[in-house]
This record gives sequence, structure tokens and C-alpha cells, in this order.
Amino acid sequence: MMRELTQPELEAEGERLGRGLEPGAVVTFEGELGAGKTTFIKAITRGLGVTAPASSPTYALVHRYQGRRGPVFHLDCYRLRTPDEAADLDWEGLLGEGDAILVEWPERAGAWLPAPSSRFRLHHLEQPERRGLEAL
Repeated sequence: MMRELTQPELEAEGERLGRGLEPGAVVTFEGELGAGKTTFIKAITRGLGVTAPASSPTYALVHRYQGRRGPVFHLDCYRLRTPDEAADLDWEGLLGEGDAILVEWPERAGAWLPAPSSRFRLHHLEQPERRGLEAL
């Protein structure tokens, strides 16, 4: 079921989700460009205790933040040209070390993507100040 949220509501939902994530969670985020994936992830990182401002790792592919319980990894697979390029992301190391792994554009990682513990899709809505959030 899709929920329609304002940006402050989306951020509050992200912080709540981050506070409740189990250690080692792999969470994926789908949606068109500008749908709110990075905004939602920034809020989740705050909920995980990250104090540094999170930013989109589009060019670096992976950003590492220190959370309350350990490293939080934010991956943006948008720039992967083929799923085989995801092999270079050291999934084993990320899974072994990460308190949480947050992945934008997971479909571009193909079979390299570990099984997610949670999946979300964000949507543009007719009202530009609102976003749709759907748990898959």
C-alpha cells in the first residue's frame, strides 16, 4: 500500500525506520530520479545514529558513515552500466562489516545484490511537495 507523505513526514518515517533496523539489514530503494530516495536514506542514516550529513554517492558508488552500532553503507548503483560491474563493490566485505546497507537503484546490481531485508519504492505525485512511499 502506498502512503502519500510530505517531505517532513518522509524524513520522520525514515528516522523511525533507521532506529528500528536490525543489525546487518540490507534495504533497497527504487523509484525514478528525484522521487525522494536520497532524502529518505538521509533520514534513515540519522535514525541509525550517523551524525555526518549523508549525501548521494552517485559518483563514488559507495559512501561509508559511522552509525551508533557500526558502519552504515549507502550505495547508489545508478551509474552501473551492467550488473557485472556490481561485482567490484565487495559485497562480502560490506555485509561482514556493515550495520546497515542502503542501496539505491538495486535493479542495476542484478544477481550481485544480496537478498534485501526490506524494499521500498518512492513515487512522484501530482502534488510536487508530496512523495509516495511504498513498502514492497
